[in-house]
Amino acid sequence: MRTTFTTVLGVALVLGAPLVLFPTVSTPANAQAPPQKSVRGQTRNPHGPIKIPCENCHTFTSWKPIRAVPEFNHNSTAFPLRGLHEKVECKLCHTKMVFTDAGTKCADCHADIHRGQFGAKCEQCHTVKGWNVSVKAIQQHQNRFPLLGAHAAVECIACHKNAAVGQFTGLSTQCITCHVDSFQKAKVPDHQALGFPTTCEACHSFDAWQPAKFDHLRFTGFDLTGVHAKLECSACHVNGRFKGTPSNCYACHAKDYNATKNPNHIQAGFPQDCSNCHTTATWLGAKFDHNRFTKFPLTGAHVNVACSSCHINGKFAGTPTDCASCHIQQYNSATNPNHKAAGFPTVCTICHTTVAWKPASFDHNRATKFPLTGAHVTVACSSCHINGKFAGTPTTCDACHIQQYNGTTKPNHKAAGFPTDCSICHSTVSWLGATFDHSKTHFPLTGFHVSVPCASCHINNKFVGTPTNCDGCHLPQYNATTKPNHKAAGFPTDCSICHNTVAWIPASFDHNKTKFPLTGAHVTVACANCHINGVYQGTPVDCYSCHKLQYQTTTNPNHIAASFPTTCQTCHNTTTWTGATFTHSRFPIYSGKHQKGVWTTCADCHINASNYQVFSCLTCHAHNKTDMDSNHRGVSGYVYNSANCYSCHPNGTQN
Repeated sequence: MRTTFTTVLGVALVLGAPLVLFPTVSTPANAQAPPQKSVRGQTRNPHGPIKIPCENCHTFTSWKPIRAVPEFNHNSTAFPLRGLHEKVECKLCHTKMVFTDAGTKCADCHADIHRGQFGAKCEQCHTVKGWNVSVKAIQQHQNRFPLLGAHAAVECIACHKNAAVGQFTGLSTQCITCHVDSFQKAKVPDHQALGFPTTCEACHSFDAWQPAKFDHLRFTGFDLTGVHAKLECSACHVNGRFKGTPSNCYACHAKDYNATKNPNHIQAGFPQDCSNCHTTATWLGAKFDHNRFTKFPLTGAHVNVACSSCHINGKFAGTPTDCASCHIQQYNSATNPNHKAAGFPTVCTICHTTVAWKPASFDHNRATKFPLTGAHVTVACSSCHINGKFAGTPTTCDACHIQQYNGTTKPNHKAAGFPTDCSICHSTVSWLGATFDHSKTHFPLTGFHVSVPCASCHINNKFVGTPTNCDGCHLPQYNATTKPNHKAAGFPTDCSICHNTVAWIPASFDHNKTKFPLTGAHVTVACANCHINGVYQGTPVDCYSCHKLQYQTTTNPNHIAASFPTTCQTCHNTTTWTGATFTHSRFPIYSGKHQKGVWTTCADCHINASNYQVFSCLTCHAHNKTDMDSNHRGVSGYVYNSANCYSCHPNGTQN
């Protein structure tokens, strides 16, 4: 180590080392200095871990005061001096002898006149250039109420009363909070008297208070079309009454309805919904669509029938639509066959059509619930319809064939409890040669089940009530299985999930039939990784349950700080965890001049890592306020901030 000595006023100083005091005397040039006897005293450094020579700050004449301009580079510390901090006296911050004890946060020196509304970080809004100089973050107002349109030119004090000591957080964002005076004084129309909603944005815009636009369809549900679009508001809103205005036709057109004689609407009982026949284009030329507005479409001969034939005495409301109301005379007089005696239904359409009353045809397959097939086609009607009775004829097999059912012994149908539905085994072609198709039951036979003797399942020839669930026959195998242990694991007793009827072994479990299909990397994951301790029931299917650690430890970007959702599939896929993609829906970051390669990380635009709602256009672009102000001269609502950049350029294009 290099050491330099000097003598000032009888004091020997060792520069670059702790200060040591030595006594000195005047000595001839040719004489030797007396030997050094002892150190009379020593002063320790009171400033803590500081490594600069004392003379950089102190004078040689005395310990105090220090030099007018100390030789100390404050920029080499953790708190470089910038702006107004450069002119602050050292002792205003270093109130203690140990310099490292001085605070580095704004709040350590500056009282919070905002009463904690913005936290302790003054630098969020203020700069070192001056206390009243605000940073762009506060100018852009990037919070729950972006300053758009005319709001961007309003002074802060207009909303945040009483300047610095006013309220800045928690203010209402509703229009009426600031514009209640304008709402109360509005007279064309009178907002208060008419009960208008206090949501000003419904009619007004952020750019200018006037002109206002009222969307009649959106806010009333009554679309103004045709002649209605040209009417003065007062035509419907009489005496300036807007609230409670009826929207039905009759409310305005009652006079027209009551005065109409061709036909007489009142006498006919026509509905008061004028739109059934009239349009908003013109009142005349009304058309009544019988097929559209009634439950009785006019077809065939009905089209040419005079209205008065059905609507007696001009009565339209309540006109019956059943056949018998008009054709009961024809029904009663029919004798081939006798409709009344046979109990035929009075629904004429079963056999007749609207084209012509004759000929009539009875289609047993279409008009009844019992189609005739096989041998039934040639059976005489009287065989089933006893004594000419047609109504209420039974359609079940046993109604006609109960004698054959009771007399059958191979097998004994009655003893075996066979159902009385003969169609299960017999056909209408022939009574003999019956076959039992097990596939038509609730339990089709497939695979190994086809060759199993009937008695194996139908004990003691009992066929009715035989269980069809797997465990009804295979419960012993279920309980005895140990690889894996079905009972302990809580596996369902539906064997068909893993086994098939071809062979009991090998079994295969199709995870894709569960609520969590396996795809990508999940296919090769060991079952025990998700089904801990062999527990299969109740295993969670959400991403976060397994990938919580990856979510919490990810830093690019920080998922927790950015409040990313825990639905990993939003950005990740099961093929690979890395290479996640995020759909940036609100701004085309890979188009035009924002194409891939121009920016590198999300932080290029999202300058606040803890709030991704905050973004900045001005940190990337070679913009400056002077040029931008010049380029946007004459542009309405222009303000030099990111919110307004996005407001006018939502697609990232220049124009």
